[in-house]
Amino acid sequence: MFENLTERLSLTLKNISGRGRLTDDNIKDTLREVRMALLEADVALPVVRDFVKRVKERSVGTEVSKSLTPGQEFIKIVQAELEAVMGDSNESLDLSCQPPAVILMAGLQGAGKTTSVGKLSKMLKERENKKVLVVSADVYRPAAIKQLETLANDVGVDFFPSNPEQKPVDIARNAVEEGRLKFYDVVIIDTAGRLHVDEEMMDEIKAVHQIANPVETLFVVDAMTGQDAANTAKAFNDALPLTGVILTKVDGDARGGAALSVRHITGKPIKFLGMGEKTDALEAFHPDRIASRILGMGDVLSLIEDLERNVDKAKAEELAKKFKEKKGFDLEDFLGQLQQMKSMGGMMGMLDKLPGMSQLPDNVKDQVDDKMFNQMEAMIRSMTPGERARPELIKGSRKKRIALGSGTQVQDVNKLLKQFTQMQKMMKKMQKGGMKNMLRNMKGMMGGNGMFPGR
Repeated sequence: MFENLTERLSLTLKNISGRGRLTDDNIKDTLREVRMALLEADVALPVVRDFVKRVKERSVGTEVSKSLTPGQEFIKIVQAELEAVMGDSNESLDLSCQPPAVILMAGLQGAGKTTSVGKLSKMLKERENKKVLVVSADVYRPAAIKQLETLANDVGVDFFPSNPEQKPVDIARNAVEEGRLKFYDVVIIDTAGRLHVDEEMMDEIKAVHQIANPVETLFVVDAMTGQDAANTAKAFNDALPLTGVILTKVDGDARGGAALSVRHITGKPIKFLGMGEKTDALEAFHPDRIASRILGMGDVLSLIEDLERNVDKAKAEELAKKFKEKKGFDLEDFLGQLQQMKSMGGMMGMLDKLPGMSQLPDNVKDQVDDKMFNQMEAMIRSMTPGERARPELIKGSRKKRIALGSGTQVQDVNKLLKQFTQMQKMMKKMQKGGMKNMLRNMKGMMGGNGMFPGR
């Protein structure tokens, strides 16, 4: 996410961060680079103009804090203005009304509305303990209703049946009534994709809005469309009273133009980011954290929240108990660690949130491929319980069998066992409380012979 923008801005701001004082000239040069970086990231021109103007006004003649150099003060101003462009803070859903709180999803075809309904309903059920009912009013796209029904079953929320012969207005009315009669906290209505220039379809969604009377009308838009995302959101907002935006496919967007343009152009907050295809890949949008990521400073708070949500506490306690009793760390434990890492968006999803990761050399980034972790998991699953508990048993013929069972080569199995041995040593150092030794060992693993070879 934002890789191109982060790279350009990090390089540009690095040049000014060490300056002893800020002058009109070096501010002008840096802002020219910042402007180019934002335009290349497909940020809308009015947003870029306003952003650069505000940074310049705050930078020239600014009072420099005693604890910061002038260059650092400039970066602080850039960060504050990035946050201001995207909204001052996270704006959560406002569900404080007489139940059921109705959420209406609108957007273009292919933006990811139905998937977002599934993700949002799961989030509301698991994190806010809400009783959720979902319904599809998309009577045009083949299998749209069935898709939502399948998603609802997957995430464990209730689905209100509808069929293509019904009118969307009737579907919405019936679903809200069902929500009222059966004491649901939230009813989420999925609608058909439509273009803002299609008057008939826009009239239809206005009628659905009027009948459903939603407390939240969310516009779902593909982040990879850049500043066009902001322009279509504005067109929809002119027809419907939008309350917020969900940016989808953010994990595939290396530019970031949509995230930086939507709020400024529509005046509506981005409420959520869709970070992948999995049903739990929905993040609350925090402007301060995103600004920090864009500037290459990481997003440790979101990483901590991911850990708290996704780490299996029972398994963690079991592992801690194992350590305490000095029973060691086996391949079964290693498999558990790989699965937990996958549930947090994989290795790259975690690394993206760590400070300074944008400065990692490309050859190291290339080695941190989640396919490698899938391959490791396949190899461990091809082992017997005895082999997982005692990896030293895995010799010649066993290695061939494991490679054949996992679709890999014998050298891949050798590599896995070598990496596991290093991990085992590191865990032993943790048992002995030698944190310095453990960190030194991790550094070794990141080097030429370990987990990320070729650096």
